[in-house]
Amino acid sequence: MDREYIGIDLHKSFFQACVLTATGQRRWEGRFARTPEGIARLMARGVGPQHALAVEASGPTWAFVDALTPTGARIYVVDPRKTTLKAGFAAKTDRLDARRLADARRRESVVSIYVPPPAIRELREVCRGRHQVVRLRTRLAQMIRALLLRCDAGAPPGTRLDAPRALAWLAAVQLPSEAQQTRRRLERLYREVPIAAQAADAEVRARAATDPIAVALEPLVGIGPIMALTIRAEIGDRARCASGPALACYAGLVPRVDRRADRVYHGRITRDGSPWRRWALVEVARHAIRPPDTRARWARRLALRKGLNKARVALARVLCDQVVTTWPMTP
Repeated sequence: MDREYIGIDLHKSFFQACVLTATGQRRWEGRFARTPEGIARLMARGVGPQHALAVEASGPTWAFVDALTPTGARIYVVDPRKTTLKAGFAAKTDRLDARRLADARRRESVVSIYVPPPAIRELREVCRGRHQVVRLRTRLAQMIRALLLRCDAGAPPGTRLDAPRALAWLAAVQLPSEAQQTRRRLERLYREVPIAAQAADAEVRARAATDPIAVALEPLVGIGPIMALTIRAEIGDRARCASGPALACYAGLVPRVDRRADRVYHGRITRDGSPWRRWALVEVARHAIRPPDTRARWARRLALRKGLNKARVALARVLCDQVVTTWPMTP
């Protein structure tokens, strides 16, 4: 059977599908509910190994891909930022988007992204969930400090709100009645979040202790078990990054380059790829640049000339080389 091409415009509650032949003729199209029944209806239309399916990356993409994997169709997850579908068209509808995705796949003009296996996706969820809990705790502390500032009540002693002195100060501070109620609610949440954070930390550390790649990455400067497992999960397949510069480009840590004639302009970093991957590498660099570690002395000198943020990004690019060198090819 001749190759056919399916474009999927995926939404939260439904998806639009369009099937094109090898010559670009529309075979059929339809709208389906994004439910097991709707996906079963799509599969009943004869989706199989003869199909090449293109779907844009979005929130429900991985669950959708997992549901269609048993059909044997070749599935391409498209990067919407690098695949222009609307150029030259005045209209943009779900039907047209699905049709253009199918045609772009037929012409092989789509930029597909890495589809991590379920095991890597599970690791990412564990690590990202832990970091989100920690960020929530930081956000609650910021909200409490902002409330105290609005009421002109001063600042608690120390830098951490969970310290005994700070907690005692918060319990004794006098605020207006409405603000006092808000403070109690925020403080209650702030006391409960660390319990969830400790449980998440324990799970990540337990997984890191049994993951050979995370264990190999831990000795690197600035990397502990939590960040080692995070970097391992966010990179996924080391074979896709043949060198440190390739990993830095994959993480969006390289500057944009605009070369015209004999003039070259280096702009800000590209920020391509997952923000979690980029954040993990820069976070490791943030810890590694601190004294007294002598391995990052050059980065501290660079921070004096270019600024701390640029020095951290430069150190993160160097860490990419170390990660690629240390990463065992066979886990």
